[in-house]
Amino acid sequence: MASGASGFIGKPLVSFLQTQGHEVVPFIREGAHLPGQFEGFDAVINLAGEPIFSLRWTKAKKEKILASRIERAHFLSDMFARAKRPPQVFVSASAIGYYGDRGEEEIDETSLRGKGFLSDVCVGWEEACKSARERGIRVVHPRFGIVLGKGGGALQKMLLSYRLGLGATLGDGRQWMSWIALEDAIAAIAFALTHPHLEGPFIAASPHPVRQQEFSFELARFLHRPALFRWPAWLLRMLSGEAAGELLLSSVKASPKKLLREGFHFACPSLDTALKSALY
Repeated sequence: MASGASGFIGKPLVSFLQTQGHEVVPFIREGAHLPGQFEGFDAVINLAGEPIFSLRWTKAKKEKILASRIERAHFLSDMFARAKRPPQVFVSASAIGYYGDRGEEEIDETSLRGKGFLSDVCVGWEEACKSARERGIRVVHPRFGIVLGKGGGALQKMLLSYRLGLGATLGDGRQWMSWIALEDAIAAIAFALTHPHLEGPFIAASPHPVRQQEFSFELARFLHRPALFRWPAWLLRMLSGEAAGELLLSSVKASPKKLLREGFHFACPSLDTALKSALY
């Protein structure tokens, strides 16, 4: 079963799993659900969540971001924990927002949670799966970096400005960006389904994070455009408030130690290969 099956990651994930011979049943939240509908699944994947990228986080937007993640994860966890034939594994997404703004510190799965709204969201998102863990279901939380791919996500929101030659350094540009190519995000989920030693949170991000200024210059180069502008941190905070601090200026240098230890192979480990895949 897949929740969020029509989203940016979910749609290509469903296609990939089907090519591997798996039957995928999308979960539709609306409407009544009978207990029998939650029986007999081998695995459950939950990717549902309100998009976090917006010019400013209003109170209503923050409530949607929080509720869309925690309520869905809690509902699925509770339903499958009650099932007579529960799934063997429950993959429920999380994000590197868990770690907050960490400057130059290198982060891995053993690092403590950070501070801020996104950290609170991720903590609640993961804790919402408590009932499934207590039932003995293997629960896995891929903490995704910025997912780079065609047709959606953060990259899609950047492309227009960069194509117009308005690519920019944000703040001092030294903040670390932890990212993952869409195909590697999909592969990491599939990997989690089939590797029983992978449990709890793991970082789903390339082993090669980059600074924001490097990312900006590289994206502009691929689009054959300049990236000459600089948005000072004070102006970004004035325009976007809390969202600027957590989405644009926050620094997370994450290392996917669990995935690498389990033998996962990144198809697009470098930003160059990821942008080629996303743009061409």
